[in-house]
Amino acid sequence: MKGKEKIKESIRKNYSKVAIKGSSGGCCSGGCSCNGEPIDIYNTTVNVGYTEEDLATAPVDSNMGLGCGNPIAIANLKEGETVLDLGCGGGFDCFLASTRVGDTGHVIGVDMTPEMIQLARKNAEEGGYTNVEFRLGEIEHLPVADESVDVIISNCVINLSLDKESVFKEAYRVLKPGGRLSISDVVATAELPNEIKQDLNMITGCIAGAEYVENIRKMMDKAGFKDIKLTPKDNGKEIIKSWVPNRNIEDYVIPYIIEATK
Repeated sequence: MKGKEKIKESIRKNYSKVAIKGSSGGCCSGGCSCNGEPIDIYNTTVNVGYTEEDLATAPVDSNMGLGCGNPIAIANLKEGETVLDLGCGGGFDCFLASTRVGDTGHVIGVDMTPEMIQLARKNAEEGGYTNVEFRLGEIEHLPVADESVDVIISNCVINLSLDKESVFKEAYRVLKPGGRLSISDVVATAELPNEIKQDLNMITGCIAGAEYVENIRKMMDKAGFKDIKLTPKDNGKEIIKSWVPNRNIEDYVIPYIIEATK
């Protein structure tokens, strides 16, 4: 496998292309798909758990069909809360969160891809969102103050990190005492074959970087989280099959809902 920095740069370049194409271009050989075909963003988004109301609420260009679940549905967001989205992309989940926390709340999106941040800021400006901001940064080194966030959400991003232990440590650091973690991600349920682990398309496509589910639990426990819950999505195998048809990848990885408190 290439060095970590080369892999990280490949991931960044891949998602910069997705950002430039935007929702109109679909997600071809990028995002959460490994088959090289453009995706149907509407059906893909509904399939992972969003509603038609969600799709109508957020700016069209913020949704590129990159998720594997709907963290907003499990986050139980309240008015006035501060929300942090790890790997915010074009801001889709941030905009959905903004309507739930209201004018007294605040939403911060962090992404390591400049093109995604530019797109998210454009969407926020054009949509008139005043309680949302987007920061360029890595989720392993969050540009966020200690104990300043009520809820952390993330959608199919942590699997892309090459240092997941640092991601959970950083998440714990920025959460207020009693704060909540509500994320959707792809995790491994069996040992991935080497040919998948070494496949750069599988890495950037949210497959090869998936960590074994019990290792995720151990990382979260080590970071200090409590009330840890890891729940497989009911239609998880269907989601993975749609990304990588005819290769039985769903026997190795599946989307999970991951929850915990500080």
